[in-house]
Amino acid sequence: MGIIAWVLIGLIAGAIAKALTPGKDPGGCLVTMLIGIVGGLLGGWLGKVIFGVHSINGFFHLSTWIAAIVGSVIVLLLYRLFTSSIWARVAVGL
Repeated sequence: MGIIAWVLIGLIAGAIAKALTPGKDPGGCLVTMLIGIVGGLLGGWLGKVIFGVHSINGFFHLSTWIAAIVGSVIVLLLYRLFTSSIWARVAVGL
């Protein structure tokens, strides 16, 4: 897949990940897109390492989208954890 396809999958997967995980995020459209792209890469890598399958078969394959969405949810939850702990420390003064 080309870079345009990765960006498109990343944008959509990031938006789906935000819809699946309720709560307020401190990021906008660009952060959603970056989370989606990183999540797609993470999902494809995890699918290959854990299950031994090549999950990134093509743009219209279901396995590609599932891997990208699952990876995006993982990255989004890690992003929320990291940003909330930083803001909590700043608010307390540590």
